[in-house]
Amino acid sequence: MLIDARGKACPGPVMMADEALSRMQEGIVEVIVDNEEASLNLRGYAAQHGMASDASREGTDWKVRIVKGYVCQPGSTSGVRGPELTAKLRGLMLIVGTDTLGKDEELGKMLMKGFFETMKVHRQAPHTLFLLNAGVRLTTTNADTVPVLKEIEAMGTEIYSCGTCLKHYGLEKELKVGKRGTTNHIIEGMQDFEKVVWI
Repeated sequence: MLIDARGKACPGPVMMADEALSRMQEGIVEVIVDNEEASLNLRGYAAQHGMASDASREGTDWKVRIVKGYVCQPGSTSGVRGPELTAKLRGLMLIVGTDTLGKDEELGKMLMKGFFETMKVHRQAPHTLFLLNAGVRLTTTNADTVPVLKEIEAMGTEIYSCGTCLKHYGLEKELKVGKRGTTNHIIEGMQDFEKVVWI
């Protein structure tokens, strides 16, 4: 079965694949997407559900093949987290959904910068930092937080900014720290981390 999920925002491609796979006991679903993040999201979904997958670049698109119910392995799943890689829980995942702390915007931006600076000084950085909604401004256009977040990233923290949010705010080309992420990171975080904190 071939699914054209180009132009679909996260988690649309995964939902389309899940619906198709739920209707078959075994078989192969191929999904065409127009960005690499969506292809990784699909492969992560496959690994989480014990299914093999592979992906190939076709021009400006990606084709992800997910195999359900067969013994065969269509390709390597290196770089995609599966159950065997997530058996050991990690420490802390921090999800930031705003670019301010509190309701006063000017004060809130100062507090947010101070929050990350304190984190850096005390070396209490999370394993993973995921930014969504207005929080993606912290890794793109906020000149005060970008340098601090780069230092936190250098300490070993994995930093992801929501791809859909970057697109919504017109900031896809402005990402200065970390990588584009998807809601799949949040779902995995609920399973893979000892603690998930939202601010």
